[in-house]
Amino acid sequence: MFLIPLPTIELRQVEFSAAVRAEVDRLLARYPVKKAAILPVFHLAEREFGIIDESVMVMIGGLLDLPPSKVLGVYTFYTWFKRAGTGRHLLQVCCTLPCALRGSDIVVNHIVKRLGIKVGESTKDGVFTLRKVECLAACDKAPCIQINEDMYENLTLTQVDKILDQLQQKKK
Repeated sequence: MFLIPLPTIELRQVEFSAAVRAEVDRLLARYPVKKAAILPVFHLAEREFGIIDESVMVMIGGLLDLPPSKVLGVYTFYTWFKRAGTGRHLLQVCCTLPCALRGSDIVVNHIVKRLGIKVGESTKDGVFTLRKVECLAACDKAPCIQINEDMYENLTLTQVDKILDQLQQKKK
């Protein structure tokens, strides 16, 4: 039997600021079971640290009495959390059947050409990251894009260009 050594990950000590920790404590008081607060705690962590890395996941697991594997499982299931290398604006284009039937592939291809990146990549200036995702729960308003916390529905390519123009203006 051959054993393959796993890479060692150096974890840094991270803690929420006092203000965010107070928010976490108020949040935990609302849930009868701590682990039920995992998604709101992830959002607080992303706001506090920018991205959620392994060190932040270990901290969250400790707060919620969850093993790191469970925290990682939840983190990787949801696409909206920013990973290392994610641009300031995370463009998530829904590509499930209703959106696909209403042109999400056309929207994706337009963004790819417009920004000069492939799906899963970020622009060189770190402003945009493009992802194809499953179901943004707006099937009746397809095609749709979620950009960070904002949802854009019933999109046309003209609307996509206007949105991208506005976001590009914000970087200047």
